[in-house]
Amino acid sequence: MMKAIAQLRKETAMPRGVAPRQPARTGRQDKVQVARTPLSPKTAPQRQISKSEKATAKPSKGQTSARKSVPKKTQVNRYNPIAPERVQEILKRLNVLYPDVTCALTHASAWELLVATILSAQSTDVNVNRVTPELFRKYPNVQAFAALRPEQLEPDVRSTGFFRNKSKSVVGAAKKIVEEFGGQVPEDIEKLLTLPGVARKTANVVLGTWFKKAEGVVVDTHVHRISRRLELTKENDPPKIEQDLVKILPRERWILFSHQIIWHGRKLCFARKPKCVDCALENICHAGDKTWSTVDMHKNAQ
Repeated sequence: MMKAIAQLRKETAMPRGVAPRQPARTGRQDKVQVARTPLSPKTAPQRQISKSEKATAKPSKGQTSARKSVPKKTQVNRYNPIAPERVQEILKRLNVLYPDVTCALTHASAWELLVATILSAQSTDVNVNRVTPELFRKYPNVQAFAALRPEQLEPDVRSTGFFRNKSKSVVGAAKKIVEEFGGQVPEDIEKLLTLPGVARKTANVVLGTWFKKAEGVVVDTHVHRISRRLELTKENDPPKIEQDLVKILPRERWILFSHQIIWHGRKLCFARKPKCVDCALENICHAGDKTWSTVDMHKNAQ
């Protein structure tokens, strides 16, 4: 008997490593059909709709979308750097800081101012003012300059930099003024621009400072830098900067504005490490390169 049982177990044993097949958890066995009972709407489970499906679902006819009924929000008090009230506030504060400033170049005539302005390119007014007194003593009028060759003038203006080009411009301008304008510096901007070495900046300096004619805005390195910092322009090209400024500044302020900004650039608003903590314009200036600020800074304003 015992031998028979052992023999039976031996014959029915599964190979090692193979488990006997288990019934399915669903209760369904092979080849066994299970009848399905349909669920009623009340007992059927409801599928949850995701937020993304709800957002893209179209309303049925006769049903208006809740999204359409909500009015769009409009921006109120949007920052405008060239708003008239802001520009006027800048001008007001500049008047307090620099009420009676004028051109820093030493001169006694329109011709002397023209020469000094030509020499000031890529140089400082202080350096030019060291050179011009002796220069004008040596050559007292435009006729004396017209009689020179550029090589003769070079030693006298060497310290201002780019002395060869500046000598050619000064002598060339003197000859043209003597030959075509009767020895008088013209008061017309178009005629001034025909002189060698004279571009809009130099022409505006002479017309504004000497003749008191507001034909444009002087755009030197200071006006270029500070106008961008104050977000009065986004341009980098001086003629385009001038175009932007004349659109937003009152004509009667074109001359004084340039002088005030130039002085501001020399006193406080330096190219590197401006003295923002001492600046009266600080809380309306959002320049991205400020050294100290009580307002938001705009990275593109520099």
